[in-house]
This record gives sequence, C-alpha cells and structure tokens, in this order.
Amino acid sequence: MVRETRLAPAQLIAPFFVCHGKDVRNPVGSMPGVAQLSVDGQLDREVGAAVELGIRSVILFGLPAQKDAVGSENFDPDGIIARAIHRIRTRYPDVCIITDLCCCEYTSHGHCGILRGEYVDNDATLEILGRAARVHAEAGADIVAPSGMMDGMVSAIRSALDAGGHLDTAILSYAVKYASGYYGPFRDAAGSTPAFGDRRQYQMDPANAREALLEAQLDEAEGADMLMVKPALAYLDIISKVRDLSPLPLVCYNVSGEYAMVKAAAQNGWIDERRVVTETLLGMRRAGADMIITYHATDMARWLREEGNA
Repeated sequence: MVRETRLAPAQLIAPFFVCHGKDVRNPVGSMPGVAQLSVDGQLDREVGAAVELGIRSVILFGLPAQKDAVGSENFDPDGIIARAIHRIRTRYPDVCIITDLCCCEYTSHGHCGILRGEYVDNDATLEILGRAARVHAEAGADIVAPSGMMDGMVSAIRSALDAGGHLDTAILSYAVKYASGYYGPFRDAAGSTPAFGDRRQYQMDPANAREALLEAQLDEAEGADMLMVKPALAYLDIISKVRDLSPLPLVCYNVSGEYAMVKAAAQNGWIDERRVVTETLLGMRRAGADMIITYHATDMARWLREEGNA
C-alpha cells in the first residue's frame, strides 16, 4: 500500500535483433537468453510471448545481408528493419514499434556515421539518418530512435519525417549516450564492433554530468518527443538530473553488459536473479525513468504476473 515506486510490464521495452534467413535463431553467447531472430515464426513467437505478458513496446535492431560504407540497408525499403516492421505490424497491430536508427550495425567499418578518413562526418551522416527515418516510418514504425549522438540529429530527422508526411512519427532521442564499456555484448549481438578506434569522438565522456544536461536540452529544443539515458546502472544520477530538467518522457537503456553481468552471476549461483533484476529495474524507475529498455523484459513481466502486479 505504501510502496512509492512500481514496475509494470507496460513500462518495459523489449529489444529484438532481427536477421535474414528462414527459421534462424542464433543465440548470443555473451547474452544468455538473447538470440538473433529471422523475420518469420521465430520473431513472431518472441514478440507474441512479450505481448502476452503485457509488454506493449519493442525496439528493433537489424543485421543486414551486406554491409557497406554508408549502411545502405538501413534505408532500404526492402531491408531487414522494414521487413521486421511489416511482420510485426501485420501480426500484432497494437504493438508500439520503435526502431534504432544508428548506422553502426549496417556499416562495413562499424562506426555510427559516414567516414571522412578516420573521423565521422557529422553533417553527411544527418542526411543518411533522415533517409532511414523516412523508410522506417513508411514501413510502419511508430517511433524512430537515433542513437549515434550526431549533433543536430533530432532536427534533421524531424525535418525529413515531416517532409515525407510522417508528422505523427515520434522521435526517441538517445540524447545522453556515454562511451561505455558496458556495450560489449551488444556488439556480439548486432555485429557492430568498430573496425578501428572507438566511438569517443561522438559519444560522451563517462566523467561528464553537466554535458548530459546540455545534450538533453539541445535535443528537446530540436523537437525530440522522448529522451534517453544510456547506459543506466552506472548513470542513475544522470537519469535523475535529466528527469529534473525535462518534462519529456524519459527512457533509460539497461544495456547488454549490465544484463550479461547479472546472468553470469546468476548462472554461477552467486545471486538471486529475480531479486537482483527487480531491484535493479526499480532503481532505474526510482531515479526517474518512465520506461526501461531491457533484455530482462519478458522475465520481469512474467515475475510481475506471478506476483499479481501485471
């Protein structure tokens, strides 16, 4: 009766990695319970299980058939993400479909934009992000989520969406994304490890908090509909600061490394997985996150149902 902070399945966003092929389910070794899924019955079953547990939103990450310097499949109307959107929209019309717009899964070099030498060309990348946003929206995405931390990305994407008639497609901006060591397992899942260097040119220094507030303010001013902080666990203070700064809906990303650590410890019998996951996600909600992207989504929703909280 007096509990101050609550979790509900509708606050959880389930991530899915989609790939080409038939009846493909490739387990991700560093992320127990997570797999790359082909856009057929494999994806249907996983999305259906989430929906049955009360999860209303998914976020999609695509694995292309081929990679190139500009990440062409990200803005291909017949690309992997467009196919996955069509599949989910047909079978689960009420699911909120979010798509990650970042180029890193699609580029041959693994960086989040167009390269000029060994540096990402921010402005050239904006045009690519706009094209991808329009393709995803035309396929039926409800929300597009730029994660590359390019300056001006929200404004460029909003302009591209509006010019294409997609006035109601929302933007969830990865407004505060740190250059983090917690992303390692995701790169296994998405095949997005940089071919050289790292992403500190465009992602944030983990030591900086005031910069996070500036980044959030800039994206809000450019027209973001929602803001995100990523990662979550080591940045609860940042979630709280952004929550105090902005009235926009706030998402945090419980990232792959956070997930993998819990899974590894639980498999070794060192922790009670259910208690630790519940405590972790409650902490993110308590810090101010309205929604949480988490690989624990279906497990957490099932536990909530068992407790009568679904």
